[in-house]
Amino acid sequence: MKAVAVTTFKAIPQVMELPEPAVKEGHILIRLAAAGLNPFDWKMIDGILKDHMPHVFPLIIGVDGAGVVEATGPGVTRFKTGDRVYGQMLHAPVGEGSYAEFVVVPEKAAIAEAPTGIPLTDAAAAPTAGMTALQLLEKSGLSAGQTLLLVGATGGVGSFVTQLASARGIRVAATVGTAEETERMKKLGATSTVNYKENEPYPTSDALIDLINKGEAFGKMLEYVKPGGAALTTQFVADKKALEAKQLHGGNFETQGTPASLDELRKAIDNEEINIPVDRKINLEQAPAAIAESRELKSKGKTIIVINDQL
Repeated sequence: MKAVAVTTFKAIPQVMELPEPAVKEGHILIRLAAAGLNPFDWKMIDGILKDHMPHVFPLIIGVDGAGVVEATGPGVTRFKTGDRVYGQMLHAPVGEGSYAEFVVVPEKAAIAEAPTGIPLTDAAAAPTAGMTALQLLEKSGLSAGQTLLLVGATGGVGSFVTQLASARGIRVAATVGTAEETERMKKLGATSTVNYKENEPYPTSDALIDLINKGEAFGKMLEYVKPGGAALTTQFVADKKALEAKQLHGGNFETQGTPASLDELRKAIDNEEINIPVDRKINLEQAPAAIAESRELKSKGKTIIVINDQL
């Protein structure tokens, strides 16, 4: 089968011909329609999990994916052949990822029934970014009528957060850098925008979700959150004492991929609370270049790697 993989940590990804994985007990074999590109994919190449999970090489990249169950191993009860599924393919050993024509994953992984209202290729872009957005909003504690300052709004996660918050009656102030981004974010449901390149003032809000700032930059954003509000960062740079000093809750945030969260995300997609913010669709041969571009954090939405659009 074709797959995008590396032979060592920090190597340049390549398209390779590798053996099709065999289904085994407690696992399902998925024929993939597409994979979704996430920054975590190149962090895997750099070895972010090397001290936490076993790895195999060649290491096939990719966490998010969607496809059709091709076969089930002994003991599998959640899925059957022909099921359309989506989710996070990451499992031990790291290196059996979603940038491939086939993947074998434990049935207990963060895999669930795919949305029915969109193509499988689009569903591949939803799992990590969508679950992150859902869980960030839940952690924020915001309700209808309250305000959210969203920093890093134009990427995949930010696009999901904006739509979900808008559907719940939350007023979103989204950071942007261009007039084009302003128009796009307002179409997704942002109530207002803040152009950081033009030094526009940030509004005081009930909560802050910061998807990009690191170090002191996140700390400076806390002044725009009302006392008693929430401040969340996906960059793991929150200082607990600084939050407490400003009477804020939240802090560092990490997504917990679960079938239940995927089910909630599927309902939001099928209820049209979310349109998948697709920036572009590419093929496996184009994936190595797209990974290099992702390292530069230039995303305007989700990149989908189409593997089999006939599923």
